[in-house]
Amino acid sequence: MKLTLISHALCPYVQRAAIVLAEKGVAFERRDVDLANKPDWFKAVSPLGKTPVLLVDEDAVFESAVICEYLDDTLLPRLHPGDALQRARHRAWMEFGSSVLNTIAAFYNAPDTAALQSRREELAGRFMQLEAVLPAQGPYFSGEAFSMVDAVFGPVFRYFDVFEALGESGFFDAAPRVRAWRTALAQRPSVRQAVRGNYAAELTQFLRRRGAELSRRMEEIAPA
Repeated sequence: MKLTLISHALCPYVQRAAIVLAEKGVAFERRDVDLANKPDWFKAVSPLGKTPVLLVDEDAVFESAVICEYLDDTLLPRLHPGDALQRARHRAWMEFGSSVLNTIAAFYNAPDTAALQSRREELAGRFMQLEAVLPAQGPYFSGEAFSMVDAVFGPVFRYFDVFEALGESGFFDAAPRVRAWRTALAQRPSVRQAVRGNYAAELTQFLRRRGAELSRRMEEIAPA
């Protein structure tokens, strides 16, 4: 079985799939596409025109959640809990992670100071919700075992490495368990290796080009 992950360098949903593939210890090829200039072959395998897509030999599986579930159904070790209720709980928090990604996008696209601050407070509130459900002893979402929820939040927390480098901090001040979880995920090889070495620089340039309030602050700090 040949596995090819159709990718975009900055896509957090691609990172999820890459993390799960790495945790499974399975060989795969990664193939990047330019989403601003989508080739015809990509349109043929991605009905929604988005990454990631996993090619299993010649069959295409699209949408990150579906890809991750397929991989957990077919490859060991299992990243979902064995108990059905706990699996449902984990899947719910995976969806929560997607909502956090939407708020992150709203943060870096915020048109003015007021909107940026509102999104900052919303993100801090999301992390307080996570703080309430994380175990006292980690290091991961459900304790010692790395799970699919961890694969979702590794890419979430990676954004804040860049935000903090730009002077945007304080998101985790009231959430010590989330801070510890973030640190543990950043040290996990599968999470570290889910992006290219120049990811931070590419994300910084992406943020600079948004024309949003954060972009203007970046220009004040270090004009292009």
